[in-house]
Amino acid sequence: MTDRLNVTFPSGPDECHAWLYLPEGGGRRPVVVMAHGLGGVREMRLDAYAERFAAVGYACLVFDYRHFGASGGQPRQLLSIGRQLQDWRAAVAYARSRPETDPRRVVLWGTSFSGGHVLTTAAQDPDVAAAIAQGLFTDGVASALAMRPISSVKVMARAARDVVGMCLGRAPVLVATAGRPGSAALMTAPDAEPGYLALVPGDVPFENRVAARFALDIVRYRPGRRTRGIVCPVLFCVCETDSVAPSGPTLRYARKAPRGEIRRYPDGHFDIYRGEPFERVLHDQLAFLAAHVPIAEGTSPR
Repeated sequence: MTDRLNVTFPSGPDECHAWLYLPEGGGRRPVVVMAHGLGGVREMRLDAYAERFAAVGYACLVFDYRHFGASGGQPRQLLSIGRQLQDWRAAVAYARSRPETDPRRVVLWGTSFSGGHVLTTAAQDPDVAAAIAQGLFTDGVASALAMRPISSVKVMARAARDVVGMCLGRAPVLVATAGRPGSAALMTAPDAEPGYLALVPGDVPFENRVAARFALDIVRYRPGRRTRGIVCPVLFCVCETDSVAPSGPTLRYARKAPRGEIRRYPDGHFDIYRGEPFERVLHDQLAFLAAHVPIAEGTSPR
């Protein structure tokens, strides 16, 4: 039986809240550190993945970024790439500090936007044992070009207002994370709004908006360029019909990872969280973990 503890760890001046899954049995376990994508919180199906990893013996640390979910940070709904990467480093440090986990066997797991953060973090930390990224964001320019021009214009107008307001000490100007095609939202593909909101449980407080200033940062974020410098094994789970994180650039970056493994799925960006697509991707992730970071200590090929 798996225990799920509510834990916190410091990141900058605030705290991140997290779930720590501890599988039954003794010994220090490998630990999978997990976080969600663009504006997402851990209740949006990350527990489904963590439960399955824990069921076969992996500890899991599933955290909310600062400014989102249960974690601290003001103002709310502020999506800062720099702060989220700092949260990743803090989460990895905390995972290594727990007496139940093996600090030499930390695995990074990310989905969508956090898939890009996983690449950046793995490139910066050569002691990471392995990394898994699904439906991953790798190139801000490619994702921006996937948006309809009318949506880009609307979002950038709000971003400019938000930056001016920030300089004047005002509350953030918010923009929808997922919206209808042609609307002012960061994701406007036909499957974006229904696919994104379907991940939110009905009893979880959730706001489908982020500070608009983020739109000025995303085009400069290209974590796929870090793949050459990742020394650990990396599993790239690529959705071939991805409307948010185009598969073409992702595959080009993935092929440059020295120890990269690529799995391709005939699914959209939001399909892999449920049903048969979820089972397919999870099967491959469990096989990857068993091969590179097995539960039994001392049997890893590293």
